[in-house]
Amino acid sequence: MRERRNLFSNIDVTLVVLYLVMVLLGWVNIYAAVYDEDHRSIIDISQSYGKQMIFIASSLFIALVILLTDARFFSTFAYAIYGMTIFLLLVVLAVGSEVSGSKSWFHIGSFGFQPAEFAKFATALALARFFSAQHINFREFRTRIIPLVFMGLPAVLILLQNDTGSALVYSSFILVLYRMGLSGNYLLAGALIVVIALSTLMVGPIYVVVLITLMAGILFFFIKRNRRNIINLIAILLLGIGFTYSVEYAVENVLGEHQKTRINVLLGKEMDLKGAGYNVNQSKIAIGSGGFAGKGFLNGTQTKYNFVPEQSTDFIFCTVGEEWGFLGSLVVISLFISLLIRIILLAERQRSDFSKVYGYGVAGIIFFHFMINIGMTIGLVPVIGIPLPFFSYGGSSLWAFTILLFIFIKQDANRNALL
Repeated sequence: MRERRNLFSNIDVTLVVLYLVMVLLGWVNIYAAVYDEDHRSIIDISQSYGKQMIFIASSLFIALVILLTDARFFSTFAYAIYGMTIFLLLVVLAVGSEVSGSKSWFHIGSFGFQPAEFAKFATALALARFFSAQHINFREFRTRIIPLVFMGLPAVLILLQNDTGSALVYSSFILVLYRMGLSGNYLLAGALIVVIALSTLMVGPIYVVVLITLMAGILFFFIKRNRRNIINLIAILLLGIGFTYSVEYAVENVLGEHQKTRINVLLGKEMDLKGAGYNVNQSKIAIGSGGFAGKGFLNGTQTKYNFVPEQSTDFIFCTVGEEWGFLGSLVVISLFISLLIRIILLAERQRSDFSKVYGYGVAGIIFFHFMINIGMTIGLVPVIGIPLPFFSYGGSSLWAFTILLFIFIKQDANRNALL
């Protein structure tokens, strides 16, 4: 009994309070987003907000179970949990249900379950187990390739489900690799890849290839012109040219028409306010109309008249912006920033490498969702359909983020023991 009391006394209250505040704010905004005059009770389970109450209650139960579980369970069975989620991702490809064009759901009656959400924390566990089980040396090929396999396998399976947004989340684990010693040159290379891809989409491959060639020519006169450097420069030039044309090929031959249209709308090459650009345009109108202090609870006209599709899920931030205005939006953003800073601070104080690596995995996943989701609603990034953690409606999302966060809270509570 004393040990259990000590356990709960070691729990980071700040993280728990931030979690509870965000979940409750999410519930209130879901209520506002889909409010029905005929069903005014927020606990009416025939409505989305009533169902969200059930998801919240079950999430709190899951959190309690995690806190009562031995912390060593998660490191011991990390690979097993990862393997189980990979199996589910394979099964859903064969027998899953299709929702919004993605074959990524299991349905049992009215209950839906999305394995892709749970694969995120499982991948964080697997990476934490890998990096904590050996001396890290990124000069070794094995140390570089195995984490990429852990990250890439679920991402590829999710891509096959036609759920690009969830697959892109796995790029957030680069934060983990960087913290564990991966050279910043890889991050620079990643940034250059993004710049080349965007430039290709905006001006076409020919201009980008000419620019890359000119830059390679300039570098030739500044580097030490030995055989190794010249070969490396030529290889980088050829890779850059090949990647440029592969971007054009992928856009023209791999992406669907609606995906191409969304990218063109985002880049300003097309105006499609009634089609692919409708959601974002209505979203920006809703957020902008909120002004400084918002229109007030349940007074959002864009919300009330259903101008923004998916407003209780992917576009829940519109409700915040319209009804609570700039001030409310600032509060929500501040909550996320506080959560992320707290997670990183706690990760740095861990005595266990497993807990530290896992903490950075948690921070990376939440940061990616937070930035991309809000970026979608204000038109800064393409609409790729990922939820806002703890705010968006849905059981799978809330359960998965609860598990993700509370495993770390449990690890931190047990930080004085080396796992």
